Amino acid sequence: MRRRFILTTVFSGILALAAGLPAGANPSLLIDTGTNRVIESENPFQRWYPASLTKLMTTYVAFRAVQAGEVSMTSPVVISKKAAAQPPSKMGYPVGSELTLDNALKIIMVKSANDVAHAIGESIAGSQSAFAERMNAESRRLGMTDSNWVNQHGLHDDNQYTTVRDLVILATALRKEFPQYSEYFSIEGLQAGDKVLASHNNLIGRFEGADGMKTGYTCPSGFNLVASATRNGRTLLAVVVGSETVDSRDEEAAAMLARGFTVSTSGGPSLGELKPTGSESAKPVNIRKEVCTKEAREARAKEEKERAKAEKEGKQSPETVYLGEMTRERVLVKVELGGATGPLSAAAAATVAANRVYADVPIPTWRPDKPVPGIAAPQQGDESGKPSG
Repeated sequence: MRRRFILTTVFSGILALAAGLPAGANPSLLIDTGTNRVIESENPFQRWYPASLTKLMTTYVAFRAVQAGEVSMTSPVVISKKAAAQPPSKMGYPVGSELTLDNALKIIMVKSANDVAHAIGESIAGSQSAFAERMNAESRRLGMTDSNWVNQHGLHDDNQYTTVRDLVILATALRKEFPQYSEYFSIEGLQAGDKVLASHNNLIGRFEGADGMKTGYTCPSGFNLVASATRNGRTLLAVVVGSETVDSRDEEAAAMLARGFTVSTSGGPSLGELKPTGSESAKPVNIRKEVCTKEAREARAKEEKERAKAEKEGKQSPETVYLGEMTRERVLVKVELGGATGPLSAAAAATVAANRVYADVPIPTWRPDKPVPGIAAPQQGDESGKPSG
């Protein structure tokens, strides 16, 4: 078993103080999804940059569009010029490539591909800004009071933020409202042609009962994780943001879940009973300096080297390790381009008709032998992309 180390309290304290937080107090929250009771919490109302945890909201909006009959899981997601221009992580599909919404969602959950996430927004709402409006509307409806969205992929924007409390609300809604799609969050890896894309969620297959959900990382945000696990019919959900390394993020989330399974939540407060302390900063915390500078990386490398030496000499006990290596091959899910037979959304069809977002894409790429759905016969509910009835 490979050892995974957590940075010492001293270094974590330095990072937290530099970010304007109490030592060792990067935001985190652990709840029992069955009772909605809080088991552990730390700064749950502190605003934070979500990074690719944003894609959970993107997925939620997509599920809602399917639920409304606006699109289906076989509807086309088209890679426009703007989508293809997004920076990594990305699939790198050429402009004009088309895939199903089903495959697109699997890709953003596992590969966290920014080009595909951008394309989902355009293909459902017609543009990034229009999709962001939907994201914000859904946030308000769910009661996510400290979130604001401007893009669907999570690349850094000073005006895009959330809290661990809001992320718990979102993750819980995904699980409870759309149980039929739960497999999207527990995929171990994708088979894309001859490439194997392993999930970035290192708890899947390595922590007993782990069944979701999503990772995220940018320099201003640090390493983030929404993780769920189910044991004996009981599901816990942990959210950790602002970790300094992948290993520390994974271990913190796993440790929280492990502790949670040993205690009862009958006496804990409900999620709705949590209240801000008043000490939270209205401005999201930016930890770029503490995570991505040369000095920060060197300090972490030095600390881990010293810890490993102390453990080898028997001068220090290793941190509790909750994650082992996978002892079997990953279960892979195949994704590929093509196969879109479902309706184009009305908003995307209107954008195509106006020759805006997809002006750089051969039209129609999805039905070359017939008119573009939603343009030639908008009065037909089954072809226009609008809900029937």
